Amino acid sequence: MSFCFNFDLPAQTTNPEDVDGNKLQNGKKDEAAKSTEGNTKPTEPVKEAKEHLPPSDPQFLLDDAVFETVTIGTLPPLRFLNETVFEKTALEREDGEKILSRTAEQRSDLISGVYEGGLKVWECTYDLLELIEKDGETFGGKAVLDLGCGAGLLGILALKRGATQVHFQDYNSTVIEQLTVPNVMLNCQEDDEVDSEDDKEGSGKGNIEGEVGCKKKTKTKEDVKESSPLPKKRAVDLSQHPLLTKCHFFSGDWSTFLALVLKTDPPTKFDIIFTSETIYNTAYYPVLHETLQKLLAPHGLVYLATKSHYFGVGGGLHLFETFVEQKGVFSLDHLWNGEEGLQRHVVVLRFKKPKDT
Repeated sequence: MSFCFNFDLPAQTTNPEDVDGNKLQNGKKDEAAKSTEGNTKPTEPVKEAKEHLPPSDPQFLLDDAVFETVTIGTLPPLRFLNETVFEKTALEREDGEKILSRTAEQRSDLISGVYEGGLKVWECTYDLLELIEKDGETFGGKAVLDLGCGAGLLGILALKRGATQVHFQDYNSTVIEQLTVPNVMLNCQEDDEVDSEDDKEGSGKGNIEGEVGCKKKTKTKEDVKESSPLPKKRAVDLSQHPLLTKCHFFSGDWSTFLALVLKTDPPTKFDIIFTSETIYNTAYYPVLHETLQKLLAPHGLVYLATKSHYFGVGGGLHLFETFVEQKGVFSLDHLWNGEEGLQRHVVVLRFKKPKDT
């Protein structure tokens, strides 16, 4: 959605040193730790976690859906509902939380404790997708968690590359029901279409054809948002699709989500946890850290994509890195650092070995 964070900031008055967090690396770690106890906590009660089951008749979610397709290098094409069309049709959608109307009224991508940005595909998600493509990461036999999933592109990629199960979690139930689940089904549908074309013509995967002979354009992360909406698509029966049966969908606050997952017997542990643009608020660091600590498998990896600083909400990589260091549970390594504009990063967290502590 074409909104921005709803905070008033003075134009062109920020010291670059403050933006990229270099001062924190020059001896201000105590101040960074204290900032996680600031007044940025949401003013409304947290949302109780619950699991969402895909509808037994999912046809209505995809009937006449307008979607984008993004392909990065050798990665399989990923489909997701067109953001512009989603925004224009927001008021026609089921929304028990009323977040669609509230975000439209306030023209904000974030209402703390109400809506946490899940309706938008953020820039750092594409950074992480590009890194996965570059490293040739596959997910065969792995359990994956897409934490703060939004559109769910990271979890969908893992699903299409052989993950045995994928959990999708977002704060808002509307995001899960109206965006994440439809996006997963769009990609299940695409797999069926490609298989059908292979059977008929022996064509290779990757070229996606729409109805009435309209070819889907392959997009990079730079042009995916600027492209015109693609043709509408009629849904096929996906209720028993093998990829969909590997998925679990959850909404709610991380603390209650963690408690819900830990109730399973045995508790689910994840080989890979993806989380993109989730460290913008320092008040969330303790529960995020606890969630990662309790749900990551002993030799698992957490891939975190983030900006160096988030204006108006105060969080960013340097503050989170300091928080992780003080906890002493994880080691954190930089995998990729963007140098242009407001710097973006991809880092990996893993449990420290005994000799590292």
